[in-house]
Amino acid sequence: MSWDYFIYFAIVSVLFWIIGSWRAFKGKHVQACALTTAGLVVFGTFIGLLWLSLERPPLRTMGETRLWYSFFLPLAGLITYVRWRYKWILGFSSILSVVFICVNILKPEIHNKALMPALQSPWFAPHVIIYMFAYAMLGAAAIMGVYLLWVKKKQAVEKEMAMCDNLVYVGLAFMTLGMLTGALWAKEAWGHYWSWDPKETWAAVTWFSYLAYIHMRIGFRHKQRMALYMLLVSFVFLQMCWWGINYLPAAQGSSIHTYNIN
Repeated sequence: MSWDYFIYFAIVSVLFWIIGSWRAFKGKHVQACALTTAGLVVFGTFIGLLWLSLERPPLRTMGETRLWYSFFLPLAGLITYVRWRYKWILGFSSILSVVFICVNILKPEIHNKALMPALQSPWFAPHVIIYMFAYAMLGAAAIMGVYLLWVKKKQAVEKEMAMCDNLVYVGLAFMTLGMLTGALWAKEAWGHYWSWDPKETWAAVTWFSYLAYIHMRIGFRHKQRMALYMLLVSFVFLQMCWWGINYLPAAQGSSIHTYNIN
């Protein structure tokens, strides 16, 4: 399986997700879930076939991590829809996934079998996959935050805020697990658990930011808009931790996490 086939799998998956979102708006819960799942199966099939073709997890380049994010966003949207029945979440998560898919189509990256020694650790794949799922859940929380701040005309009700909280709880839990597996990976690859590398520093900033959101929601439940703004600031930190760090001068030539730049 070569990268050239990605566009065909992507088109089929996106069609399933769009139709699934439309059926959700029509109140067809079972059809929406089935169609969204079908799109995930098609997209996941491409990831699996690419994994077999490359003979390594497709997680080395930014394009490959965007591939996982494009998969996990509709999955997070589906989980949220099944749990809370918000009709718009499937559409929003699918649109955000399409953005990352389009970036991969317009800016394809080199996908070969080469894998530097540090990435051959057994901790590499679970670390990145766990982080991508965490990012998707926190991305769904950010989508909810945008909706409550600027799309919905009325003040958020407690059920909607609880949805943001639950998404953050799940996302932060997986982020914590990702940081722990990353520490084990770093110990095996470089001989230390934590070195305050620029990416590690931003990971810590992101983690504490979401923790601050949780404490804000516990201690100041009546200040909903302030908490939602904190949620979006945390998501900006997450983007910096994920890909923004690659463009910081401090990381050029010094960060051990910039190996994914082509």
